[in-house]
Amino acid sequence: MDLSNFLMMRQELGLVAVFAVLLIYDIFGGETRAMRWFRPLAITLFAIHTLAGFICPMPEGEAFGGMYVNSQLTVLMKNLLNLGVLLVFMQAGEWLRQEGTAIREGEYYVITLATLLGMYLMVSAANFMLLYIGIEMASLPAACLAAYNKYREKSAEAGAKYILMSTLSSGVMMFGLSYLYGAMGTMYFTDMAPLVRFDYMTVLGFIFFFAGLAFKISLVPFHMWAPDVYEGAPTATTAYLSVVSKAAGCFALLLTLHHVFGAIGQVWYYMLWALTVLTIIIGNIFAIRQQDIKRFFAYSSISQAGYIMLGVLHGTETGLTAVIYYLLVYMFSNMAAFGVIASVENKTERTDIAAYNGLYKTNPRLALVMMLAVFSLAGIPPLGGFFSKFFIFASAAAEGDYLLVFIALVNTVISLYYYLRIVKAMFIDSPEAGIGVRLRTDGYNSVSLVLCTVGIIAVGLVSNVYGYINGVGF
Repeated sequence: MDLSNFLMMRQELGLVAVFAVLLIYDIFGGETRAMRWFRPLAITLFAIHTLAGFICPMPEGEAFGGMYVNSQLTVLMKNLLNLGVLLVFMQAGEWLRQEGTAIREGEYYVITLATLLGMYLMVSAANFMLLYIGIEMASLPAACLAAYNKYREKSAEAGAKYILMSTLSSGVMMFGLSYLYGAMGTMYFTDMAPLVRFDYMTVLGFIFFFAGLAFKISLVPFHMWAPDVYEGAPTATTAYLSVVSKAAGCFALLLTLHHVFGAIGQVWYYMLWALTVLTIIIGNIFAIRQQDIKRFFAYSSISQAGYIMLGVLHGTETGLTAVIYYLLVYMFSNMAAFGVIASVENKTERTDIAAYNGLYKTNPRLALVMMLAVFSLAGIPPLGGFFSKFFIFASAAAEGDYLLVFIALVNTVISLYYYLRIVKAMFIDSPEAGIGVRLRTDGYNSVSLVLCTVGIIAVGLVSNVYGYINGVGF
């Protein structure tokens, strides 16, 4: 081992540096007036880290005996994760600084960065042990984020449910990895790929491994934790779990399926095909019934995971490009929606959909941002969501999977109904049960909403974005 192993991990080192500075500042800042600068410092440092990931050249290669891999693809995914976390940081501060919450602000940012470091390892893992360590590093602190508002019963409940389900899924995954190691005698992706064959131990090991990873993506039937956790967790944490955590999980699943288990594709393809259909249908059906907007977006997130699986199933270069593009558009759309939800909840402590009745009359800007967000999630042109669905459907149709594409298209039409419920509430319904006052949105949150709005529109209309992702390579 030499210094080159660590220099290969420039993004991880940069993240650790930001983590260390904020941790030291939080420890020694205490309850002093200096802590008022903590949020600007955290956002500035992380914005510099995010920008450096896009403009600074990163070395490609392996480190630590091939357990860690750095490539243009992994760098791109980490940059997208950074962008999502930056938006979360901008939206979290107003809630963290509310009077009477008695919540230490610094700890939230530090714990979030700890989970992000685990996702970095997930993205760059070329060994199942490193992948497992990354998943644990990402999952355990996330339970703390879900239970962060300790004075609210639902937040504590969300943290308990998340940690219990996370522990169960981790145990199931490790059980599956033990079978895979017993069958092949190695944990390295490249060494395992030629050894994978259709035998009971390998297939059973894969099923248990997939079940553990499907928890992070909230695929049916591993989705039951999502609605309760999304509802109970602070809104910033809900946004983080729905966007950043899901993106890392989807990427890890995509790489392991086709880099390791491609030889038994005839086994997992039909299983994943069925789960994809169930995920899309169940997510859409249950979203229709929701009256709490955070539970509503939980089921919306579940159905969106099903759409992402259309690009994952075949593992083609077109499918990979479509998945990453879809995740980028989904990030801007979901973060825009949760930014509006955070603004409403912080001022009114309401998360019911009825609170949005007549929102356009009292808060037209927030209503317009939410409208663009749900239109993008529904796939209405010319917003980014339309093009992301088009590319993900086209990648599946190119492989002849017309029945799956047809089912997805039908469910896209169904999703229009429940997404338009939000628009109807804001623009048509009587404002009597809604918010009757004008809300003053936090400055950082306003910037995040502007960035998300620009992203929703620009990512769809500027073809260079898709071309850049397509040029990265698989």
